[in-house]
Amino acid sequence: MRQSGGIRDYDWWLLAIVFSICGIGLLEIWSATHASRLAGMEWRQLSWILLGLVFMLAISRLDYHVVLNRAPILYGLGVIGLITVLAVGHTRFGARRWLPVLGQFLQVSELVKLVIILLLARFYAEVRTDRLSFGDLLKVGALTAVPLGLILLQPDLGTALVLVPAVVVGAYLAGIQWKHAALIVLAGAMMIPIGWHVLKPYQKERVTSFLHPEEDARGSGYQTLQSKIAVGSGGFWGKGIGRGSQNQLGFVPVRYSDFILAALAEELGFAGVFVTLLLYTALLLRMIQNAQRAKDRAGMFLVMGVAAMVGFHVLVNVAMVIGYMPVTGIPLPLMSYGGSATMFMFLALGLVMNVRLRRFVN
Repeated sequence: MRQSGGIRDYDWWLLAIVFSICGIGLLEIWSATHASRLAGMEWRQLSWILLGLVFMLAISRLDYHVVLNRAPILYGLGVIGLITVLAVGHTRFGARRWLPVLGQFLQVSELVKLVIILLLARFYAEVRTDRLSFGDLLKVGALTAVPLGLILLQPDLGTALVLVPAVVVGAYLAGIQWKHAALIVLAGAMMIPIGWHVLKPYQKERVTSFLHPEEDARGSGYQTLQSKIAVGSGGFWGKGIGRGSQNQLGFVPVRYSDFILAALAEELGFAGVFVTLLLYTALLLRMIQNAQRAKDRAGMFLVMGVAAMVGFHVLVNVAMVIGYMPVTGIPLPLMSYGGSATMFMFLALGLVMNVRLRRFVN
């Protein structure tokens, strides 16, 4: 086997797709904020992208097995970080999710998502049978439940939900038995009433208002209605960059972050949304291809964990923007404004690249 790891072994198609999505995001962040007090956010986002690129290249040079071997330590640090957030974290929008680091606010739960991917990849790879036992599933549930519970206490329902796809996809690939899957689904359904009582009042409003947003058009249904208006008014070709009234006048909420796709739909229309979703599809397919070419089970589970979380992010955000799911605050990967989310994505892509670079190494 030849030694790989040179510049030609990088996945340049994946990088081209990533930078195309980032470029669209920067354009829309500029369009959404250039005429307001938020002007200049695109430059801050660009700085996060460049920093993320540095970290992506750095983590791609490590052997991912070394990182996987440190997963339990990283898991412990992640849990400590989440506890610290609950104790002394910065509160914004009624949630305590951030820690001040070097003058910036770090959302610890974003990095914990990466730790969960690593831990699950290690666990699933160490299962040497074709089928997961019920005991294995209980261990996975226990490992995931601790950070998930701490994230829900912040409260951050959206980030907590993002942990689920990595568990589900990993369990499917590791060989979950259908009777166990049915039992888990049944148990989850029985937990829904309990979960409903645990939700904060504003979270309950988000869940119920998306069904009939017009009943509280100025309150809990405002975000969904304004987003749907922006998406519908864009037509096929859109109104043009900087010309979307819903976007430019600020009717679309957090149009530079959670609802950036609504702003894009208004200004670039169906055509712009189609191209964007095509790029996300290409990104996911590229990651799946890298998972198929991984040299071992650990690499495969690692890449598929990243793909599962990215796919879930895109699916939920798009459904939220068009009113098919409640507003959960899940950003659109690589497009939405946000330092912590951007860093998570580039670190995760660094692991994907890591697996690719070592597919031929002994």
